[in-house]
Amino acid sequence: MDALFFFNSILLGVGLAMDAFSVSVANGLNEPRMSRARACAIAGTFAFFQFLMPMVGWFCVHTLAERFAAFQRLVPWLALALLLYIGGSMLREGLRGGGEETSAGVGVGALLLQGIATSIDALSVGFTIAAYDAIAALVCSLLIAAVTFGLCLGGVRLGRAAGTRLAGRAGVLGGLILIGIGLEIFLTNIL
Repeated sequence: MDALFFFNSILLGVGLAMDAFSVSVANGLNEPRMSRARACAIAGTFAFFQFLMPMVGWFCVHTLAERFAAFQRLVPWLALALLLYIGGSMLREGLRGGGEETSAGVGVGALLLQGIATSIDALSVGFTIAAYDAIAALVCSLLIAAVTFGLCLGGVRLGRAAGTRLAGRAGVLGGLILIGIGLEIFLTNIL
């Protein structure tokens, strides 16, 4: 492992983390009074899935390549469905909630779905790192996770700051962002 390996892994992490960053902003918008521990838990959830998915992809390439290729076509559809569901729920709650009520924030189940939806495309990174041995794939995935954690923590903070200013409309904006991300993932992978 040389400097180029680390540089490429970090750049890969930045590219993969963009959807998770945007969803983190939406979560911060939805919960402007979020605690530091909760912000770290959200960023940690995204980092975990961004670590896990490339490793699962790498494992599939080395063991189940034919079966994984069939699943690859479903990835954009799954991401779209998950983010439309979560974004639609946030949008509905934001429109129904009205005014200055304090949002309860995203629940554990919804956060796990967000983590899966924003990292499912990282399964294909397993193909990219298929030439790596197990240790190099692990290090690459850990670097991706570290970059994701940092970017998502910043995204939550950015969303919290904006959410405080937007008050009752933050849930609507957060829901629209999630729906937009779902559409972007879908259209990018289908077209």
